[in-house]
Amino acid sequence: MRSNLWRMPAGAQAAAVRAGEVSAAELVDSHLDRVAEVNPHVNAVTQLLSERAREAAAETDRRRAAGEPLGILAGVPFTVKESTPVAGVPTTFGTERFRDLVASADAPPVARLRAAGAIPIGHSNIPTLIVAGMHTRSELFGDTVNPWDAGRTPGGSSGGDAVAVATGMAALGLGNDSGGSVRVPAQFCGVAGLKPTPGRFPADHRVLGPDDPGPASQMLVTDGPLARSVADLRLAYEVLAGTDPRDPRAVPVPAYGEPLPGPVKVAVVADPGGHGVHPTIRAAVATAADALRDAGYDVREERDVPRLDEALETYGRIVATEFAPTWPAVRALLGEGGDRYLGMAMERTPPASAEEFMRLMGTWMNIRRSWAAYLDASPLLLGPVFTEPPVEPGLESRDRAGLERVASGMRLCTATSFVGVPAVAVPTGIAGGLPAGVQIIGRPFREDLCLAAAQAVEDRLGVLTPVEPRGEHRSPRPETGGARLSSG
Repeated sequence: MRSNLWRMPAGAQAAAVRAGEVSAAELVDSHLDRVAEVNPHVNAVTQLLSERAREAAAETDRRRAAGEPLGILAGVPFTVKESTPVAGVPTTFGTERFRDLVASADAPPVARLRAAGAIPIGHSNIPTLIVAGMHTRSELFGDTVNPWDAGRTPGGSSGGDAVAVATGMAALGLGNDSGGSVRVPAQFCGVAGLKPTPGRFPADHRVLGPDDPGPASQMLVTDGPLARSVADLRLAYEVLAGTDPRDPRAVPVPAYGEPLPGPVKVAVVADPGGHGVHPTIRAAVATAADALRDAGYDVREERDVPRLDEALETYGRIVATEFAPTWPAVRALLGEGGDRYLGMAMERTPPASAEEFMRLMGTWMNIRRSWAAYLDASPLLLGPVFTEPPVEPGLESRDRAGLERVASGMRLCTATSFVGVPAVAVPTGIAGGLPAGVQIIGRPFREDLCLAAAQAVEDRLGVLTPVEPRGEHRSPRPETGGARLSSG
């Protein structure tokens, strides 16, 4: 029993620690044993913080013995994306250049999880510098393997967290999302993931020094949790929501809004933009729609979402324009081969002039207005996360056709990040041996409605993980790679 504590949901883990049924030390050791067993097969955990985690667990147990109150996530181990700072640990971004870039403080979401009693157990793998592609492969640590099928990508850029959570190496993962980076790995690995409204969670996405990035990076990137169940995702949401003096963007909006009158309307769009959707994913959307109908939601098929292609084009131009000045330096850091994805993307979407950029910023606001009106009529939107089952690793970097296929696959994720609305990815079942799932999108700052609907889907369709890895990825890892399973 003690060796299988990692199988318990995060909420049950914390409740057992608070009640004294298990110690935080036992809980952490169970997860460390699971990492030792599984990580060699999937390469998701990069920097294992075993000694730090044991020290934090011992402090939790000391506090419980002294009768001190423990947090809602007491003793729960979580992973942190390699790009998100953990105090005293290198924030490598998966690149050799930043191998020794030790963080002086926790990022705000890490600090909030710690304050609730959760324990960081390790960093998790990402694509190099986050931007090398959708597949989780880094210069420093190599490829992360999808535990369902080694021939399919786990997605990215929060792929390491999704795999760690799916296989039971951590109860929660902390990723971030600017166009699907939490939701796509959640679908591909069979877990739940939340992309919040910008400003819902405090964050600090500066990389080097005191300077902040440009407007697109400030407004598009949101930290978000991954979990095996929607209930655990809700716990993480409640902990992460709030303000922090380090982030002036974070706003004091209540975590739960006023109940809506009558049955909540849900618009269903299985093929956003009409660009095609795989039958497996169309079936997943239909299955989730039936689950919501059964739960009492007012579910209605809709032809499309507002201005999808225009949103994608505007998103691409704004991001390319902001990124263009740093591209030569980033390209050098990505190295040979690592720059293929972004190189093709930059050729596909050239930067705008200053005049065009100002017009595009106005278009951005105008598209958000269209979405606000759409969600005013239907508070929730049900659609695909990625319009195909998990694809092969590195498809987006292979050639222009692969790039276009992946960009099209995640188009609803990209659009919803662009317009600044929350979304929850939730599994719907297994198809062809691989997990399938959908996302439920809501009005700004109504994550609670998204979570409630996702819970209704999960209640009827079940939880898919934890899962045992099925085969190993056989491609060679970089000479500098391999997980750094240190005791730090």
